[in-house]
Amino acid sequence: MPDTEKIRKTILELIEAVGPERTISPTDAAKAMEPEEDKWRRLLKPVRREAFNLAREGQISVRRKGKVQNPFDEIKGVIRLGAPQG
Repeated sequence: MPDTEKIRKTILELIEAVGPERTISPTDAAKAMEPEEDKWRRLLKPVRREAFNLAREGQISVRRKGKVQNPFDEIKGVIRLGAPQG
């Protein structure tokens, strides 16, 4: 089981590094933790889950097609993670 705190810390650090106008993908966070493809791919679901948890807490925003999404909704497809909006 991946370390939840490490995932959360990695997501927050990457978002802070790109600044408030840019976003990261969940893949960016997974690769930052595990550069080997077979390992980072296994982290994608936990990274996505923690991204939604962070968004529900108001620490980040989850975006789809450039629009901030409600983190309490089920969102399928490609998402981006960024600084909180509003």
